Amino acid sequence: MGSRRRMRNRRVAVVIAAVVALVLILPFLLPLVSAAAADQRPAGGDVTVRAAVADVDAPLVVIGTSGLRWEDLGALATPNLWELAGSGGAATMVVRSVRSSACPADGWLALSAGRRAADLPTDTFGTCRLLREPTSDGQVRGWSDYVDAAGAASYDAEPGLLGDLLAAEEVPAVAVGPGAAIALAGSDGTVAADHTYASTSADRLGEQVAQALPGHALAVVDVGSVRDRNRPLVDVPEGLAGRSDDPTEEPDPSQTQEPTTSEAWLLTAPERSAQVARVDARVGAVLDAVRQQAPDATVVVASLADSGTAPLMQLLVTVGPATVTATEGGSLLDTRSTRQPGMVQSTDLTPTVLAALGIEAPAGLAGAPVSAAPDGRTGPERVAHLVDVGRHAVAIRPLVGPFYSALVLGNLLLYGVVTLGLNRRVLDRAADWLDRRRTGDRLAGALRSRRPATALRALRAAAVVVGAVPVASYLANLLPWWRADSPGAVLYGTTAALAVVVAVVALAGPWRRQLLGPVAVVAGLTALVLAVDALTGARLQVSALMGIQPQVGGRFYGFNNSSFSLFAAATILVAMCVAEPLVRTGRRRLAAAAVAVIGATATALDGLPSIGADFGGPPALVPGFLVLALLALGVRLTVRRVLAVLAVTALVAVSFSVVDWLRPPSERSHLGRFVETVLDGGLWSVVARKAGQNLANLFGSTLTFLAIGGIVLVVLLLSRPLRSARRGTGGGPYDWLVGTTPPARIDRAVVMLVPGLTALATTFAIGFAVNDSGIVIPAIGISLAVPLLVSVLAGWLVQASPESAGPRRSAPAPAEPAEPGEPAEPGEPGGRADPGAPATRAEPAEGATPESRAAETSSGGAQAR
Repeated sequence: MGSRRRMRNRRVAVVIAAVVALVLILPFLLPLVSAAAADQRPAGGDVTVRAAVADVDAPLVVIGTSGLRWEDLGALATPNLWELAGSGGAATMVVRSVRSSACPADGWLALSAGRRAADLPTDTFGTCRLLREPTSDGQVRGWSDYVDAAGAASYDAEPGLLGDLLAAEEVPAVAVGPGAAIALAGSDGTVAADHTYASTSADRLGEQVAQALPGHALAVVDVGSVRDRNRPLVDVPEGLAGRSDDPTEEPDPSQTQEPTTSEAWLLTAPERSAQVARVDARVGAVLDAVRQQAPDATVVVASLADSGTAPLMQLLVTVGPATVTATEGGSLLDTRSTRQPGMVQSTDLTPTVLAALGIEAPAGLAGAPVSAAPDGRTGPERVAHLVDVGRHAVAIRPLVGPFYSALVLGNLLLYGVVTLGLNRRVLDRAADWLDRRRTGDRLAGALRSRRPATALRALRAAAVVVGAVPVASYLANLLPWWRADSPGAVLYGTTAALAVVVAVVALAGPWRRQLLGPVAVVAGLTALVLAVDALTGARLQVSALMGIQPQVGGRFYGFNNSSFSLFAAATILVAMCVAEPLVRTGRRRLAAAAVAVIGATATALDGLPSIGADFGGPPALVPGFLVLALLALGVRLTVRRVLAVLAVTALVAVSFSVVDWLRPPSERSHLGRFVETVLDGGLWSVVARKAGQNLANLFGSTLTFLAIGGIVLVVLLLSRPLRSARRGTGGGPYDWLVGTTPPARIDRAVVMLVPGLTALATTFAIGFAVNDSGIVIPAIGISLAVPLLVSVLAGWLVQASPESAGPRRSAPAPAEPAEPGEPAEPGEPGGRADPGAPATRAEPAEGATPESRAAETSSGGAQAR
């Protein structure tokens, strides 16, 4: 016995060591492969902003505005911007700030700090501070408010960072206009450069730039803002912003407030087209001055903030030698912070400016330098593409909330059907109620039917359809639904249709007779779609119902929190399905190895910096798969083994972050930046921010109901009603489902069911604890796992129903023959009973009476006791 146990322990150690070795080696090997591939990249590939030395003969000119979007451009309406977009690098820019929408001051502060930063909110929602020129001694007006706002936020922003770096490197710079003064101010609020005011006249502004540019390696010019009606810029005295005793709370971004009577005068404000035309004229004047004074200059035109309360994608164009474009006809812009061609963030501008000036970027910047790559489009085609990207992002935003509400409602209805719709007492009362009303006689007869097979098959099909909805929502993004006249109807209809198609494939194939067949198909397709999408740049996730929302400015590649939760649940379910036949035939070592390979692959896809770059993913995936592998091996979980699993989890999670941190700063993802934050002493601020978001989601999200409902269904349904029905004690509300001959336990029919549920619970619990989305992790995973579990349950009950033909036979228990000369382990042929294992009972003989079954049950219970 001791020899057998030692051998079992050695197997456990080998499995754990193999998983750990595989997961730890992959982070070091794959970056080398990526680097080798990068070295062999053709000359026409992505080219990052040149790391040059600040040159007054070839200066960098940053032209900043706000509220300017790609749909505002036209060959006649904006000739200067249209010409620039046709010959330079172009992208839509996410300007998300501390709040949902960004004010002009927020955008200029992001350029100054290299992180999300914002002004204090004004007393009236929808208004922003009117920026004023600095004082005569160069002090930026409102700077104390900006510093206070940065200290109150949790993004570790340091206003004045760019100005301090320019001063330290002695880079000659000039700021033209109030926004430019904010961008080039030092940490003390004094402009760390020459400064001149910006005229509202385009011609006069051009003259000012022509006079100020010579002798400067960097020029930042503020050409004004475009504002929506009833969203004005207001004059706020310094020290008064955000100090109101009763400030207006920010409503949901999807809501638009109607103008009050006092705002009626704003309806006479200039049309948007007129504002855009004036900005284009000023940009043209600045470009003419730059061409005259410095033909080799590099120009960046960036819209740094929103025009109102609706967060929308803004415009970014670059042209010049410091930003190398791959073709003469222009290109899209890209950045490592998004890894989405044609999409950058406002926080990428600071690293871009520093790289163009040859200044080493400090650790901790949120963005990365932009790069340019050929896209094969002409200028007009590129503008049309970027307009389409913006429309896609806008169209998905109002559809996400109703979709999640419908997803929660659909799952809760499914749970209700399982718990109440199959309850005999509830069905009889509903039939009696219909009889009393003398309506629905046919429906009342159907409710009293004692033939459950038809209802169970319908329940199984419905459960598979519900489980297929998540993957269908991603596949629907393959179609340009946002271009339709009714994009919501098209997207919802496509998602529903695809879910039905996936369910038909899962239920109609040769695997349909296996209890886990539909689970393997739906979970396998979900895992495959998400894995391929992550490997190819997360294109399906961008602006998808359960995917990435660009305006939020969060994750743009790999797996967002919803996608991770689905990927984790799907891969664990796939591993469970793969291990099931192996464990049943006694090949436990092979089953554990298969689980380990699937787990290592999933962890690598989620955690590698070059693919998923997810810090919270590996700590949740690794323990889930380790627990599943140990249970597949037949190993009982003890305190020591659980501690070993947690230690391995911590080691794997840290290894991914450290490997990313060892890369050059410009190539790091947020994994490496997290290590920098820890080393700089900012760990607790990150923990506090994520904990706050976690709690906010827990108590403020409808997904909480989904998580609670799924947990209650699994615990109550599997632990009490079905147990009593299986025992055949009679009188139970679910006994009619199994007839007079109770079936074997479901965990005997599907031996990996309980291990799979244990692994899912482990992953969801740890994911809830370590991710800032909190309840979103288990809730989204439950939306996939529990419906598929219901399909297994319904299929099992169909086999056990009175309408099933032929005598029922209990599934053979998985066994691993004892090795020669050694006693059998508990639960194996010839071994003694395992005290920790559930008592098993032989199936009653066919035709046995209820009395004999009751006596057999009592005898079995006494023997177990």
